[in-house]
Amino acid sequence: MLQGIQRVLQVPELRQKILFTFLMLCVCRIGGFIPVPGINGEVALSYFRQAMGGGQNIFQMIDIFSGGAFSQMTVVALGVVPYISASIITQLLVATWPSLQREIRENQDVGRRKINKITRLLTIILSVLQSGLFAKYAVQMNFARPGIITGELLDFQLFGMPWLFYLVVVATMTTGTMFLMWIGEQITEKGIGNGMSLIITIGILSQLPSAMGMIFQQLNLDSQEPGQMNFASVLLLIGVFVFVTLATILIIQGHRRIPLQHARRVVGRKEVQGGASYIPLKVNYAGVIPVIFASSLLMFPTTIGSFIGAGNWVGMVASWMDPKTKMYLIMYVMLIIFFTYFWTATQFHPDQIASDMKKNGAFIPGIRQGRPTQEYLETTMNRITFLGAVFLALIAILPMIVQKILIVPQTISYFFGGTALLILVGVVLDTMKQVESHLLMKRYEGFMKRGRFKGR
Repeated sequence: MLQGIQRVLQVPELRQKILFTFLMLCVCRIGGFIPVPGINGEVALSYFRQAMGGGQNIFQMIDIFSGGAFSQMTVVALGVVPYISASIITQLLVATWPSLQREIRENQDVGRRKINKITRLLTIILSVLQSGLFAKYAVQMNFARPGIITGELLDFQLFGMPWLFYLVVVATMTTGTMFLMWIGEQITEKGIGNGMSLIITIGILSQLPSAMGMIFQQLNLDSQEPGQMNFASVLLLIGVFVFVTLATILIIQGHRRIPLQHARRVVGRKEVQGGASYIPLKVNYAGVIPVIFASSLLMFPTTIGSFIGAGNWVGMVASWMDPKTKMYLIMYVMLIIFFTYFWTATQFHPDQIASDMKKNGAFIPGIRQGRPTQEYLETTMNRITFLGAVFLALIAILPMIVQKILIVPQTISYFFGGTALLILVGVVLDTMKQVESHLLMKRYEGFMKRGRFKGR
């Protein structure tokens, strides 16, 4: 491992990318400790913990994704959830907008800029909406626990509503979300890995000390009385942690090899007759993106319903989709399967693969070139995608089942398996692949330079 780190640090470009990514993530974490002006973060945190009581709640999930920023009402309390929700809406628009699809195919740069513009605009709209509901929720919390909001902000009222406090919260949280979006784009462009996924991952990792401390608290080692958890429960959680980690690695890296035969192949400057190779079709082509999309999409309407409160149809729908209900688990599984197929359909293009195979004189044994090859690839990909989606959904809901059986706090069960661990392992694997690709590229260039030098 130390030798691998040394090889990484020996490449100046890769070293700069890693350092830039690390500094940007540190800035994200700093924002998680800056409360909104007029908010007492400590009082808000104590009220949040007392109100949640360690139970399973949508606010607990949001707090885990934001790295604890939600419970302290900081400037980045919304995290990147509005951006992810906007990305989902944009992808759905692209899938149902033929003119935009044609524009992307004809000019990818212009199409990409248009998609980014739409995503950013939707992010602003969703951030304003969610921050406004968050401000309303904070006012309700202040009635239950006075001292959360500074009295001066509540004195400026219009039509019985503290408009100045609403304005401060909306402006601050929307700016914080847009700042995180900008940081994520900068990491993706100038750093290593996917910026948005890394921001979510660093927020999840920040909950590790809290999860470990809660385990020791649940064990009650300082007293002779038995705690809420025992060592058997801890061993079972560790087993779930290992199982989910291994299963995630196998699902993300697993692939099916489709054999290929070549009528002719060009190797270097020579044309070689015949040859064999394969097409690796991933079992889970979408990685952990379906889990991120499904979690964010369920958080959005449930959060709105929780902020508005009960007594109306929105609150009733939110109560149906509470994480404690079976409806939530069913919707979660269905959304993971849907987004797995949706993302695979938008990224995997069998028609292009079949066309390239025909141009290069390659064919699948027993399958004719052209349309039959395209249909064969579509059918095969749909079958293995179904298996990958089902396994991904089962791994995602496994900790929820374990939590109901062992009756452990959600922070512990979510960190040691399921959504959080799936995202964590998937993002780490993706980042390691990018680092490895940089190392292979540098070695290849160095080898070619030595070869040219000797040739002269």
